[in-house]
Amino acid sequence: MQKNTPSLKISEKDNLLVALKDLMPGQQIITDNKSLNLTEKIPAKHKFAGQNFSAGDLAYMYGVLVGEATCPIQAGDRITIENLIHRSAEFSEGKGSKSWTYPSTKKWKNKTFLGYQRSDGSVGTANYWLVVPLVFCENGNIEILKRSMTKALGLNKRSQYESFAEELAKAYQNGDSPANVSLPLENTARPSPIFPNIDGVKFLTHGLGCGETRGVSHELCGLLAGYACNPNVAGITILSLGCQHAQVSIMKEEISKRCANFDKPFLVFEQQKYPSEREMLEKAIRQTFENLAEINKTERTPAPLSKLCLGMECGASDGFSGISANPCIGQVADLTVGLGGRVILSEFPELCGVEQEIVNRCESTEIGNRFITIMRNYEERVKEAGSGFHMNPSPGNVKDGLITDAIKSAGAARKGGTSPVVDVFDYPGWVKKDGLSLLCTAGNDVESTTAMAGAGANLILFSTGLGTPTGNPISPVIKIASNSTTAQSFIEYIDFDTGSIIDGSESVESLGEKLLEEVIAYASGIKKTKADLQGRDDFLPWKRGMSL
Repeated sequence: MQKNTPSLKISEKDNLLVALKDLMPGQQIITDNKSLNLTEKIPAKHKFAGQNFSAGDLAYMYGVLVGEATCPIQAGDRITIENLIHRSAEFSEGKGSKSWTYPSTKKWKNKTFLGYQRSDGSVGTANYWLVVPLVFCENGNIEILKRSMTKALGLNKRSQYESFAEELAKAYQNGDSPANVSLPLENTARPSPIFPNIDGVKFLTHGLGCGETRGVSHELCGLLAGYACNPNVAGITILSLGCQHAQVSIMKEEISKRCANFDKPFLVFEQQKYPSEREMLEKAIRQTFENLAEINKTERTPAPLSKLCLGMECGASDGFSGISANPCIGQVADLTVGLGGRVILSEFPELCGVEQEIVNRCESTEIGNRFITIMRNYEERVKEAGSGFHMNPSPGNVKDGLITDAIKSAGAARKGGTSPVVDVFDYPGWVKKDGLSLLCTAGNDVESTTAMAGAGANLILFSTGLGTPTGNPISPVIKIASNSTTAQSFIEYIDFDTGSIIDGSESVESLGEKLLEEVIAYASGIKKTKADLQGRDDFLPWKRGMSL
């Protein structure tokens, strides 16, 4: 991309262009050696017509079908939800392809990250202990354990907002002026933990486990099994009521599917088997402390980059996400695959419109057909609920230039890079192969990141155009901004800025290499993600069919 270019035509096939800066009415744009004059103001990130359209004409971006004109559109007109609706291409079986030009990975061949070696050969980028309920009835007891253990372990973190509220309360109590109380710039430092080799004890809660369909509770057991098997988790404490749908036996069965030789500490406390809640909680705290002392003996050691398993996510996307942040993440995906690592691409509603491209990238016809089956089944269930993939873009997406789901999806898919698809699995699956795998999840940010951590991701790369605070309890979330304005306004959460791609000062390739270096630092614990520093432990199991 040339520096200070006013607009961009992404693919030769495209008849829609994107404004890289605010463009004025009458401004002349050169495209395909031809000039056109803009008929109205085109805000940065938004699209405009590169040709005249009649009602029914098809619109293309990223080289794929993304919409259909609902009325005549003049070349230079702004594209809006009033003149363009979602359209995507049909897709069918592919032949399977393994051909791919590997990117040069020479400079990283001998590089390592400092991780936690697990007995199954995986390597964690963090060392967490989990405390989770099998059913929502135990959420209250999880909170009791959290309040009881966090401070005692030296893992509590005092936020600037907590300090601010306390100082305001003192001012009102003492009759002082609250105007003199100011918000601290940042959180106070975390106290040194008693167990320095443990990154944290994570207390999760949820609203599932009983009352919903047996399928949903079974999927919950699979998801929690994935969290137990994730290489970032050293051990787990389970609270169960006893009579619920989500049984410990189901979770153990799901663990064996993911890790046949599972040997991590697995502590189960089933309340209905105890004479009192007091006795159960006493044993839960005592035994968890005993195991934390053992886990604390593990230390970070060098591991090859082939042990990285990266989840790729985008949320609060804007009209620049598919041009800067997502391709930059895609570059990291390709480098990781080239180094022998694993990459997970999820959010199936955001693959709408690029299905054939995905099918053609599958290593075999069988894998491609599996993708088609899962994709079509998901869309049918969404339609049964009175919705559709075309309703995926949020108001914020539309406001910032993502007019149709196909436009959003074509840009979102770029975060998966260009490597062959080696596997496709349904929620709540587990990644088993080196290379790029597809995991069926909702497009919802937290449901998707929750699922990828449960599928084995030990780091998540998350692009955002508008800004979002989303994190994850066990997989550090590296937040990548599509533009420098958001990188500044969401500075509490943004870890990496790709705005230099938009202004043309850096290429996707060079910035992707810089991002990989940052990934190594986060994987080694040398750097902490902003979401982690802010205590964002977002966890939301997917109730399939209920969300996009």
